[in-house]
Amino acid sequence: MSFTQADEKRVLDLVPTGVFIAGQWRESSNRKTFDVFDPATGKVLKSVSDASYEDGQAALQAAHEAQEDWARTAPRVRAELLRAAFEKVTAMSDDFAMLMSMEMGKPFAEAKGEVAYGAEFLRWFSEEAARVYGRYSTAPDGKNRIMVLKKAVGPALLITPWNFPLAMATRKIAPAIAAGCTMVLKPANLTPLTSQLFAKVLEDLGLPKGVLNVINTTSPQEVTGPLIKDDRLRKLSFTGSTQVGRKLIADSASQVLRVSMELGGNAPFLVFEDADIDKAVEGAMLAKLRNMGEACTAANRFIVHESVAEEFGQKLTARMSALKVGRGLEDGSNIGPLIEEKARQGVHALVQDAKNKGAKVLLGGEIPSGEGYFYPPTVLVSVPETCEILSNEIFGPVAPICTFSTEDEAIRMANNTEYGLVAYAFTKDLNRGLRLAERLEVGMFGLNTGLVSNPAGPFGGVKQSGLGREGSQEGIEEYLETVYVGIADPMV
Repeated sequence: MSFTQADEKRVLDLVPTGVFIAGQWRESSNRKTFDVFDPATGKVLKSVSDASYEDGQAALQAAHEAQEDWARTAPRVRAELLRAAFEKVTAMSDDFAMLMSMEMGKPFAEAKGEVAYGAEFLRWFSEEAARVYGRYSTAPDGKNRIMVLKKAVGPALLITPWNFPLAMATRKIAPAIAAGCTMVLKPANLTPLTSQLFAKVLEDLGLPKGVLNVINTTSPQEVTGPLIKDDRLRKLSFTGSTQVGRKLIADSASQVLRVSMELGGNAPFLVFEDADIDKAVEGAMLAKLRNMGEACTAANRFIVHESVAEEFGQKLTARMSALKVGRGLEDGSNIGPLIEEKARQGVHALVQDAKNKGAKVLLGGEIPSGEGYFYPPTVLVSVPETCEILSNEIFGPVAPICTFSTEDEAIRMANNTEYGLVAYAFTKDLNRGLRLAERLEVGMFGLNTGLVSNPAGPFGGVKQSGLGREGSQEGIEEYLETVYVGIADPMV
């Protein structure tokens, strides 16, 4: 599918540029803006308002004022609004995909996949909105009755990352709407345009004023930092690095905020001697190259049985070498640019460290010339365990392969990380698969598949990969408080 400059301009013209507070789009109070760039060209796509401290305070106040009425809104009303949003986003699939491809870099076809994935959170939580249940029972001693009810936590601050601009917004906004919480959304300043357009969709569908407020800022410490310590805020949901997550958790302690943290990953991808190697390679392509590897769920370490390591490495190299690197809106592009030059240099430094420590390069490994922040698909073999690439999140299209000889050794290597978001394994032995599910220290596990993300599944990790879950039934619980009501025996 080919696109013209006129097509790109039309989509960019759909995007509001102001802050969105109390149902109004307006300039930031300081009248400052910042530029949003196309990582494939380095050119400016659009400028958006750079929110100030005063804007942050106004956004939280708007959410605070809207909270009581919104929480009392009938669940069916909230459900129908989310369903309408699902229909609208789906109808605008090409527009959202083009916008994400321009501001984030991912190929158009992959961006279309994100639109479908992101929209599913709207549909899923439209169905969950009317299924917030309590319970009523007799106390064990028979003297009282126990009633348990659920209610909205209250105003929530949602901080989203740059790598999935639509899906990360819908994954947080949809359950908040379903539960009856108002919100302040702070998108990543590298990719704010998609969130702006999504907020416009919700506004057009009649979302009440103040329920969703959007503030983009290049000064989060000044703008959102004070919100976390403000007693009007009751919930914080963050997706991003573990380093930032730790600080936010510490900052949230003063208000004892409810927090959800989806943080870093270092996913192991295990291939056992009995695996179907062709299927394992297909799974590796999904797990490694989704979003150019710029995903917390990306396979970071390929831990392959020594008897099949050479075959796996050769076949993976053949598949990755056939990919076309180019701007996401170019016909046939499979691998877009990384998000910025700093990211590209970070990926290359990990590759260089591995090479210096003895790893062999089968494919790629060099920064190409020309505009944009492209990095080629890269395969490394014979990677020593001391390499930084095995302990750091790569966030790029690089596949480091190391070997193991026994199941226990594979598990030890897989668990040798502070992170615990997701793991993948390919084996024909179901008992082994079940053992792995029990022994691997992760919140998600893909058995003979390279893709685990699904709105109906609880997304989240253990150890330093985070707290809480997004999606599934657990996702709405993150925005609900549990209230116990003790009732005197009505029979007395």
